[in-house]
Amino acid sequence: MFDLVTQERKDQRLTFEDLVVAKATYEKGTKDEIEEFIFRLLDVSGDNFITRSDLKIVMIAIFNNILCIKDSQDRSSSHEDIVNIFLNAAKFSMHNEGGTEETMSFEDFRNWCTHLPSVKKLLGSLLLPPGSGRPGSQIPKLLTSTAIDSNIILLRKEYAWHIGGALSQHDLEDWNLLYHSSVNGLSFNTFLGNISNHAGPTVLIIKDKEGYIYGGYASQPWERHADFYGDMKCYLFQLNPVASIFRPTGANNNLQWCAINFTSEDIPNGIGFGGRVNHFGLFVSANFDQGHTFSCTTFGSPCLSKTNRILPEVIECWGVTQLATQDKHDAVKGTVLERFKEDRNMLKMVGLANSSE
Repeated sequence: MFDLVTQERKDQRLTFEDLVVAKATYEKGTKDEIEEFIFRLLDVSGDNFITRSDLKIVMIAIFNNILCIKDSQDRSSSHEDIVNIFLNAAKFSMHNEGGTEETMSFEDFRNWCTHLPSVKKLLGSLLLPPGSGRPGSQIPKLLTSTAIDSNIILLRKEYAWHIGGALSQHDLEDWNLLYHSSVNGLSFNTFLGNISNHAGPTVLIIKDKEGYIYGGYASQPWERHADFYGDMKCYLFQLNPVASIFRPTGANNNLQWCAINFTSEDIPNGIGFGGRVNHFGLFVSANFDQGHTFSCTTFGSPCLSKTNRILPEVIECWGVTQLATQDKHDAVKGTVLERFKEDRNMLKMVGLANSSE
């Protein structure tokens, strides 16, 4: 970060102009300029190539930061398994003739950020003041009964941070465990009963017998419908062995599915997301003992497991408690004229304010 802000002069000096130019690019630049800045930030080794080793260092630093790990021994080893899951989502399509590792292109980086919005949010906010409200830094508080053994919970803090990358700030406060199959049994009726008093969005997580972990964010309550429903806030995600998020593409409106006690074969009983009937992006039958996952255009998602047919081993459902949206001006202090004046003063310092006059 220091070398990038000082324009790689290597003189170990940071000037006020350096800081203004960096903030103008980082905060006020175009989408391409901001992404280019973040992309260059990943070059930890400073050799103008971004490798898996570079990304590993960055991801370890991110988790140390958001989880507030201070002990040096813990910092070096506590996230190895989780870090690899995030790295598995990256592609390295360029060959570096002088190096031993394949390298990441700018397009590879953009695709990586598309599937890991939490990473992009955090890296895109590093020049903002630190605090719990900084984009990409918030992890929902995971609330469970004290009687539940924490070791059986699928949703780790790192997973919650990843899933929350596609959500707004007011969705990242409290997530309550509504249903856990190891506690409540693999029962569709129990699932529906446990979530019936929660009117907000839910996070459904499945671990199958192949060891894969994945799920979906349901923006609407799980209620009986004879057809697809939901809105464009729904999405699918993978947690293990690769971390990815798949948001709606707009190709169709087949977002959420919840069929209860229908007798027609054309309306399969169970819950699901995306795709089409009997060929869902993700589906769990009403017996909660089987399901399937296919690639689907609804979310642009692949098969989420090792095979299309899945056998759930553990199913969790978390209720998202949404805070009332605060006045939109609270997040941005000052009047419109005051904010314009601040932006204009910053641009003046880098000689851009009068470029169109």
